[in-house]
Amino acid sequence: MVSKLASTRAGLRQPRLAELIASELRSLILHGDLRDGEFLPTQDELSEQFDVGKVAVREALRILENEGLATVRRGNMGGATVHCPGPRAAGRMLAIVMEARSVPAGQLAVALQEMEPLCAAMCAENPDRTRSIVPRLNEVVQESAAVLDDPVEFTRIARQYHEALVEQCGNEAMVVVVGAMEAIWSPNAQGWATRAEHSHSYPDLGARRAALRTHERITSLIEDGNADAAAKLTREHVRRAQRYSLGDDPDRPVTLDEFG
Repeated sequence: MVSKLASTRAGLRQPRLAELIASELRSLILHGDLRDGEFLPTQDELSEQFDVGKVAVREALRILENEGLATVRRGNMGGATVHCPGPRAAGRMLAIVMEARSVPAGQLAVALQEMEPLCAAMCAENPDRTRSIVPRLNEVVQESAAVLDDPVEFTRIARQYHEALVEQCGNEAMVVVVGAMEAIWSPNAQGWATRAEHSHSYPDLGARRAALRTHERITSLIEDGNADAAAKLTREHVRRAQRYSLGDDPDRPVTLDEFG
């Protein structure tokens, strides 16, 4: 990595140096020069590379950690691991914003009712859908079928189907924005499933089979390129499924604690 700081660092305060170091490292992460899971150089190496003291390096790493772009482990076995941003990272920040604005879970549900069907329609309109989209959706359907007898695991994999509709839609802006909302909703649904199983109130096997058949039907409509029907069925299915997770308290606020 080649530093751009050499010509700009004279007279800069430590906080400003830290911001510049963080900016360079952030750019490397966002443009793929540093990959997800890769270790950053040690603090000693970064200090030498940027020709700055360790205080500025530590502050730069703290900035990246606060942004969710790195995890810093302290101690003898310490180091910083890179995290490439994705919908889940965006979801965490979105959950914080929603909590600050006291957004009701019911409003998040309505947003997904409107946005997820658009993603299903985009999947159906993709000319490469039979090669790049339908196999992934069928894979999740098969995984769901294999765990029909396990309510909590069925919910976890069923949520993967909804997430896959978004991930495969082909519009990266939708993938990020709707994927962030899915990342908030999925832990909420998973938490409900766990509580429902313990209280023996989870929908019966027949209801789970009906949900699985709906996923199969949506996949078939996408494969056929029937965007309008895929969107309509997805909207109906999402609305039905959300009734369980929302329960009798749709006005409860979205919170970061539910994010998981």
